Amino acid sequence: MDQLQSMRMFARVVEAGSFTKAAESLDAPKATVTKQIQHLEARLRVKLLNRTTRLVTVTPDGAAYYERTIRLLNDLDDIEASVSNAQANPKGRLRVDIGASVAQRIVIPALHTFYARYPDIQLDLGVGDKPVDLISDNIDCVVRGGELTEQSLVARRIGTLGFVTVAAPAYIARHGMPAHPRDLDQGHRTINFFSARSGRQFGHHFWRDGEHIAVEGRYQLALNESNAHVTALLAGLGVAQTASFDAQPYIDSGALVRLLPDWQGPTVPVHVVYPPNRHLSAKVRAFVDWSADLFARHPLVQRQ
Repeated sequence: MDQLQSMRMFARVVEAGSFTKAAESLDAPKATVTKQIQHLEARLRVKLLNRTTRLVTVTPDGAAYYERTIRLLNDLDDIEASVSNAQANPKGRLRVDIGASVAQRIVIPALHTFYARYPDIQLDLGVGDKPVDLISDNIDCVVRGGELTEQSLVARRIGTLGFVTVAAPAYIARHGMPAHPRDLDQGHRTINFFSARSGRQFGHHFWRDGEHIAVEGRYQLALNESNAHVTALLAGLGVAQTASFDAQPYIDSGALVRLLPDWQGPTVPVHVVYPPNRHLSAKVRAFVDWSADLFARHPLVQRQ
C-alpha cells in the first residue's frame, strides 16, 4: 500500500465529508478510496472514521491524525515546489468558483492574459451565484462579492463594486421616470434580488449628502442569479439596482437607462477566498495575485 497516497485519500475524505465526494475529487473509484482507508486504519490499529450510510465523521484519533497529516502533506508540497520550477512556472488543475456576472463581464474576457502568464495551469471554472462549500466540494478558491459570512476562511479583498439604478426604455415609457427614490414605492415595479444561500431579499438603498433611504419597492419578480436579473431588466419588467460593470455596456448602447443619478447606490466588497487548511500552492497564489491585479485595473471596479 502506498502510505502517502492513503494519507492524501484520508485527508480528502475528512474534508469532503463522504467517500463518494472524495473519490470524485480524486478521480478515483470509491472502492479504492474505501480500501485505502481500511488499510490505513489496520496499519495504525485505530479507527479514524465513523461511517454510516449517509454520513462520515472523524473520530478523536482521526482528528489528531488529520491535523498532523495535513501539515506533512503541505510540507511535502513545499519541498517539491522548492526543488522544481513550480513556483516560477505553476502547473496543474485549479478549481475556482466565481459569481455569474463577475465571470462573464470581468474574469472570462481577461483569461487570455492569465494563460499567457501561466500556460500550464488547467482551470476548472465553476460559474454561478449559488454558494459552494470550499472544503467538501474541493474548491481551491472562490471570487465573491458581498460581506463574508464564514470567518474560518482566508480572504483577500481585491476591490469594491458599485451599484447603479437602471430600467429599460420600454419600462420608462410605460411608468415614467422616478424623480426620487421613494417614487419606487408608488407607481413603479422593482425587480428584486434574493440570496441563494438564505433566501433573504436585498432592498434598494440610496445615499446623498449623508441621507440614506431604503426602499423595499413593489415587486412582481425576484431572482437569485445576476445574469437573469439583468435579463429581466432588459425585458422591461421593472427597476432595479445592479452592478455598474454589468449595467454600463447596456447604458452605453441605450438598452438600459440610468435612473436617479444624483443618488449613490450600494457598494459591495469583492474577495478571493480560500480554505485555511489548504496549502496556498503556487497555482492558487498565481490566480489570487492575477485576480487582484485584474480588479485593480478594471475601470468599473473601485479600489478596495
